Amino acid sequence: MYEKFGLFIDGAWRVGTSKESIDVLDPATGASLGEVASADTADVEEAIAVASVALKSWRATPAWTRADLLHAVADVMRDRLEEAARIITLESGKPLAQARREWNLSIDQFRWFAEETRRIYGRIVESRAPGGRIEILHEPVGIVAAFTAWNFPAVLVARKIAPALAAGCSVIVRPSDECPGTAMHLVDCLRQAGVPKGVVNLVVGPVKNTYAPLVASPLVRKITLTGSTAVGQQMIRDSAATVKRVSMELGGNAPLIVFDDVDVDAVLDIATPTKYGNAGQICVAPDRFYVHESIHDRFIEGLAQRAKALRLGHGLDDATQMGPLINQRRIDAMESIVADAESRGGRIATGGQRPAGQNKGFFFAPTVISGLPDNAKALAEENFGPIAAVTPFSDPESVYERANASEFGLAAYVFTRDPARMREAVSRIETGMVAVNSTALAAAEAPFGGIKFSGMGREGGSEGILDFLNVKLAQVAV
Repeated sequence: MYEKFGLFIDGAWRVGTSKESIDVLDPATGASLGEVASADTADVEEAIAVASVALKSWRATPAWTRADLLHAVADVMRDRLEEAARIITLESGKPLAQARREWNLSIDQFRWFAEETRRIYGRIVESRAPGGRIEILHEPVGIVAAFTAWNFPAVLVARKIAPALAAGCSVIVRPSDECPGTAMHLVDCLRQAGVPKGVVNLVVGPVKNTYAPLVASPLVRKITLTGSTAVGQQMIRDSAATVKRVSMELGGNAPLIVFDDVDVDAVLDIATPTKYGNAGQICVAPDRFYVHESIHDRFIEGLAQRAKALRLGHGLDDATQMGPLINQRRIDAMESIVADAESRGGRIATGGQRPAGQNKGFFFAPTVISGLPDNAKALAEENFGPIAAVTPFSDPESVYERANASEFGLAAYVFTRDPARMREAVSRIETGMVAVNSTALAAAEAPFGGIKFSGMGREGGSEGILDFLNVKLAQVAV
C-alpha cells in the first residue's frame, strides 16, 4: 500500500534513511496494512533546506498563478476520490461514506483558498506627515511545519497546506503515524498538479527524528497543529525558543443543550450521527448532553435506541454505520470512563463495553450513560469516543454555567425553537463555535477553532489565511 510513497522531499518520493519503520494497522481487523520507512533527522533537515530555497520563488509567484495551481490540485483530488476514500477507511476505520465526505471537504479547502489567494488585501492609512501615506501590507510568514492528527487524516492536512500555499508559504507536513498513507496520497495530488518542487514536503517517523528539528529550526517560522491539548502546550513551549507563530486546534468537550420546546425525535435524528460519527473520535463531537428535565428520560430512551441500532463493522462494508476506534489505547480509555461512571452510580442505558462478536479490531459499543455528577470523567473530560453522557437541567442560567465550567472551549450545540433563547445561548456560551438547531460547523468558508484550552487561531473562512501572513507597515514620505 505504501510502496510508491514514503518521504516527499524536493518534489520526489523517496525512502527514509532511518533504520526504523512504522507498521500501520487496519483498526477494524488489527492486521498490518504495510510498513512505512521512517525519516531520520538528516531527512528532516534536508526538507527544511529545500523548503527554504523553494520559499524564495513561491512567495514571489503571482497570487493568480498560485490560485490557478490550487484549483488544479482540487481537480486532481476530485479524480482520485475513490482511491483516497479507500485509504482513509483502511487507515482510520471510518465508514466509506464518511471517508468520501472527508475527501470532498478536503477538496473544498483547496477551492476556497484558491479564491482567498486573490483576496489578500492591504490598505492605505492617511499619514499625519505632509504628503506621506501609510501602507499596510501582508507577506507570507515563511516555512510552515504542519502536524496533524489521525481522526481526519485528509482534511486536517488540507486545512494546513491550502492556506499556507495560498499565502505564499512553503510547507513541511508531519502526519500521524496511524494514517500516513492518506497524507501521502494527498501530497501526491499536489505533485501531480504541478506544485513546484520543495514547496510542499512530507516526513514521517518517530518524534525524536521529526519533531525536534522542525520545532528547533530558526528557518521554520510557523507551527500549526491539530492534536491534544497536552501536545499543543508542549509545542508552544518549544516554539518559544525561536519565537515562532503558532496556531493550535486542540481538544474539546462539547456540550449539547436541549431545551424543552423542541421536537425530541428531530433532535435525536441530528444528534445521534453527530455523536457516533467516526466512532466519536471527533474534537467537536458532543460529549455532554444537557437535556431539560421535562424531556430528559424520553431523550435518553430515544438516544439509547438509536445508538444500539447502529451497525458496527469494517468501513469498507457499505452497511457499516460505525467503525472501530483507532487503537487499543482508545479502548482502554473508554473502559476507564465507563468504570469511573459505574463507580459514581451512573446508569448504562446501552453499550459500555466491547460489542459481542467483534473479536478483531478495536471496536467499542455506542454507549449512553446517565445519572452522573458533573465531575465524572464522561462529563468533565473529552472522551474522544462513542460515549454520550446525558444529564438533566432545570433552568437556562444553570445550564450555561455548567456548559462553561469546562477548561475547553471549542464547540457547543443548542436546540430550541425560541429565537430569543437562540441569541442568548450564542452570547452566553464560551466557545469558539456554537451551532443552533444544527451540528454543521466544519466548512471551508467558515472559521474553525476554539478558545481557552481548545487552542488559538482559525482554520477556514477569510480568517484562515491570516495565520499564515505577517503584517508589514510601510511609512512612505514623498
